[in-house]
Amino acid sequence: MSISGLGKLYEDGETIVAQGDVGNCMFVVQVGRVQVVRGDAGGEAQLTILQRGDTFGEMAILDHERRSATVRALGQARVLTIDRRTFLRRVREDPTLAFHTLHSMGARVRSLSAEVVELRRRLEQREAASAGAASPQRKEA
Repeated sequence: MSISGLGKLYEDGETIVAQGDVGNCMFVVQVGRVQVVRGDAGGEAQLTILQRGDTFGEMAILDHERRSATVRALGQARVLTIDRRTFLRRVREDPTLAFHTLHSMGARVRSLSAEVVELRRRLEQREAASAGAASPQRKEA
């Protein structure tokens, strides 16, 4: 497969950003797919898979905080890096870029909120089922 473009080429499984790294740029998937995972002591959980045209790491442009997830290439992927200065210059040239970035981030927040609600619902159902199974049944004499 031939992958051309301005971005950097990553091989399958190669880490693009690592959870915990200090961020100072964002990324655009030009070709291929990338996997976003978040880890803790219990292991890793996949958050999403991004593909051509998707962006990630936008929060680092705004807050320079540590990366909240690890992103790895799924197969070959070409990813463009955009630093804060370049992003701000492009926003001055085309303010709709800021709108599109905020729209993308808002969509992710909505999606994550829906997932939290669904997970809470499942947890409450599981707890209710466990509580029902744990309570002894009374026999009337």
